[in-house]
Amino acid sequence: MSAAPTISALPLPPLRRDATVMGLVGLAHCISHFSQLLLPPLFLWLKDAFNASYTELGVLLTIFFVVSCAVQALSGFVVDRFGPRPVLFGGIALLALAAFGYAISTSYLMLALFSVVAGIGNGVFHPVDYTLLNRKIHPKRLGHAFSVHGITGSLGWALAPAMMVSVTLAFNWRVALASAGVLALVVLAVLWLNRAQLTIEMTSAARPAAEARAPAREGSFDFLAIPAIWVCFGFFFLYAIVISGIQAFAPEAARQLHEVPTRWAAMCLTFYMVASACGMVLGGFLAADPSRSEKIVGVGFGIAAMIGLTIGYAPLAPMAVPVLFACMGVAAGIAGPSRDLIVKRAAPPNATGRVYGVVYSGLDIGQAAAPLVFGPLMDLHRPADIWLGIALVQGLLILSAFNVRRVRRTALAPAAA
Repeated sequence: MSAAPTISALPLPPLRRDATVMGLVGLAHCISHFSQLLLPPLFLWLKDAFNASYTELGVLLTIFFVVSCAVQALSGFVVDRFGPRPVLFGGIALLALAAFGYAISTSYLMLALFSVVAGIGNGVFHPVDYTLLNRKIHPKRLGHAFSVHGITGSLGWALAPAMMVSVTLAFNWRVALASAGVLALVVLAVLWLNRAQLTIEMTSAARPAAEARAPAREGSFDFLAIPAIWVCFGFFFLYAIVISGIQAFAPEAARQLHEVPTRWAAMCLTFYMVASACGMVLGGFLAADPSRSEKIVGVGFGIAAMIGLTIGYAPLAPMAVPVLFACMGVAAGIAGPSRDLIVKRAAPPNATGRVYGVVYSGLDIGQAAAPLVFGPLMDLHRPADIWLGIALVQGLLILSAFNVRRVRRTALAPAAA
């Protein structure tokens, strides 16, 4: 009997089928990232409405991401057991509930409660998304799938400040948050109508041939012994600190440093995220060669760090700041698909949900920790230190990416021998 073909040797499925899955998964990822930024663009209004400091508002983000981290690590096991679709639908429903809850909140405690609800909903997305992409997209298109996934996430981050600030200026912050809940329900309806495209048969017979030939009774937690998994965890922890600082505090820090008009300061994050999405288009092509993933990450975040230091310490005209945010977004976006391939290359094939659940929980822990540092800096009126901190962590991020490659090569050497 001839050996079963490897998955990379299988014929390419129709592009339309893969593109549909990419689009649906991307739409879910978009609403996840959109929901992460419901509150930060409204800090100026929430600060007055609830008589809260920047540190207290930052704690709301910490609550969100601590809960999301715990749920993300656990939901990977649930996804591997029951499949991604029901977990995905439940997550989006909770995000909608949280948005409506924010809108009716009358106290800081209520905001904190619904931050817990939002964190639970947000925690399912990376295990769900990457399980769907790795199981349903042909490997030759995975680089582009990761690119689309990153682009839609960036567009979700871009949409949030644009929508939240615009609706708030037109009406008020409660209407803005309620409209976010409506948007989440619309996305849920679209995914429900296309639910057949998100089905995975969670049986050994349906697994790719490469997975079917893997050791039959590998323990559920055996993947935790792989050193590269934990190095990837650290990499995403650092990445999350950077992105949290940029999302929640960098626009206001830039406004204070360079007297940027409030509306344009709020739009800086939108410029960053849209430009990041454009960078990811190019990054998807560069990621076609996985061997250069670490170099792409290094160059991209190196350029972003230099731009950040320029914003923090160089004298700039107010309207130059949004342009530099966009340039920084392009540089970081180019590194995005290569960032995801670093994890793909480190993960065993039969633990997709669990690996991505644990590794990407580093994102949540980093985003939970960052406001506890950046928030007090803002309260102490030290906006330049926000940019210095972002640049320093980006430098550590570059070192971490190359450390993933070193650990992975160390692990592969005995196997090759």
